[in-house]
Amino acid sequence: MAYGMGGVSMGEVEGKELHYSDILLLPRRAAIDSRLDADITQKFGPYTFNLPVVPANMKTVINEELALWLSEKGYFYIHHRFGVDPVQFTTMMRQAGQIASISLGVNEDSMKQVHKLAEYDKPDYITVDIAHGHCDKMEKMVRHIKKYLPGSFLIAGNVCTYEGARFLQELEVDAIKVGIGSGKVCTTKLMTGFSRPQFSALLECAKVDIPIIADGGIEHNGDVAKALVAGATMVMAGGLLAGFDESPGKKIVHDDGRLTKEYFGSASEHNKGAKEFVEGRRIEIPYRGSIVDKLIEIKQSLRSSVSYAGGKDLSCFRDVDWVRQ
Repeated sequence: MAYGMGGVSMGEVEGKELHYSDILLLPRRAAIDSRLDADITQKFGPYTFNLPVVPANMKTVINEELALWLSEKGYFYIHHRFGVDPVQFTTMMRQAGQIASISLGVNEDSMKQVHKLAEYDKPDYITVDIAHGHCDKMEKMVRHIKKYLPGSFLIAGNVCTYEGARFLQELEVDAIKVGIGSGKVCTTKLMTGFSRPQFSALLECAKVDIPIIADGGIEHNGDVAKALVAGATMVMAGGLLAGFDESPGKKIVHDDGRLTKEYFGSASEHNKGAKEFVEGRRIEIPYRGSIVDKLIEIKQSLRSSVSYAGGKDLSCFRDVDWVRQ
């Protein structure tokens, strides 16, 4: 087995890129008497949230109703940008006394939306969300937002290399989103040949001193802890938080009585409405009841992870050792 010590990439040592499933975390002496004593809150920008996990900003994962509920319960969220009026959404969240967290693209419509937001009320969080964030259009959009909406916490992505992370840091964004081709319904790797295993992507991007949202590749609760060990501040989950009552994906009743819900990628033909530059797919996943129960389960798993890591809060993951399987 190959070993890694908090933040040291064994990929650099051995030329092996790593998925979450390729590594295991090594336990240390527990520092708390009860797992209930573990503090799993996370400060991200101006606010502290109950969990370092955020639902993916995808149409089948989050909608207005779920965004409002998450904010009310103290969870971080990022609303998706597809068919959403960011001014209307920001106004709705403000009227409810909640945090406004939106997504924007880099096209002319998004540029105009920035002007409209500047006339009304700036969101607390803005995520510039595109498939390949290491590009000129990203630079133009970031500068545009910083000019007209100063004070909003600005997240930009996606990238998966040190150079990409450094590019965004030099634009003076507040956080970056890391992950290309690692999601369950992403086909970028298959369609373009470009991708990177997520654990390695995080290790490398974390060398740039900037908060990271790990986006993609989360299949199990324990992957959240692995992402934090690799350098993430927040962990974005799509498939892990899809398929629930509160998830906006359509529920499907099968002839044999099975219940499933649709889940599709943002770059899928299903979401785009056209067979053009398709880098995502639509699948069905089992219907799983209420998201409330899943969030409780994730909390319990993460509290246990803190105990195994020998800490009292999420800072303990910074120097956890790991092995490659």
